[in-house]
Amino acid sequence: MYYIDLLVIGLVWGCTYAMMALGLTLVYGLLRILHVAQATVFTLGAYSGLVVANASSSIALAFLTAVLVACLVGVMIYRWVYEPLLDKPPFVPLVASIGLLIAMEDGFRLIFGPYGLSFDRNPWSSVSIAFAGIQINGVQLVLVVTAIISIGLLTIIASLTRLGIGLRATVTDPTMAESFGVHRVQVRTVTFFVASALAGASGLLVGMLNNLVEPGMGGLIAYKGLAIIVLGGLGSVSGTLLASVLFGLI
Repeated sequence: MYYIDLLVIGLVWGCTYAMMALGLTLVYGLLRILHVAQATVFTLGAYSGLVVANASSSIALAFLTAVLVACLVGVMIYRWVYEPLLDKPPFVPLVASIGLLIAMEDGFRLIFGPYGLSFDRNPWSSVSIAFAGIQINGVQLVLVVTAIISIGLLTIIASLTRLGIGLRATVTDPTMAESFGVHRVQVRTVTFFVASALAGASGLLVGMLNNLVEPGMGGLIAYKGLAIIVLGGLGSVSGTLLASVLFGLI
């Protein structure tokens, strides 16, 4: 039974890594940029959700706020940091991303303090479901369900919508895609929007899972995410998902 509990915990963390790593994979596949600053979007989602949750006692409102704030900042990062550097060598956006990560982590320390903050009320953590002798709390369940829904929607969008076709075409041949009417900047903006939404949602859920939000919480997850996208094959969505689950279990 002990090993089954470990298996469940591994799957939960695998889903967390998947949400984070998928955003990194989407950005790398589109722009060939290692989006290290995704870690700060993850942390920002957690802090935004925590502030709203403690002020309103509404987890639903906190979740919505975390996603929207993360999306807004993610798009701003693309437009103000990466877009002006796309014609530079690949290491230049990477250095800018690392610099942004360091600056925003220090900003979190200045604004929220160097120590971790907790949720005043976390109703999902007090809910648990017993199945075949295994206890799963509400946050773990919501995290897994959110990951599955997010991955499913992303698969549908990529396979069946005009936006998904445009995204895949832009990855394959940007110039040819643009000649067929695909708006390159629009596709990139939407990609950062989606990647940031995944990071913001997973940041809040991890904060709730640990009942702790701290300035550097995104760093460890992001570094693991980078390892995962390399292990899964840079730019491969299916490889990233498989590597995330294996990484969580291991």
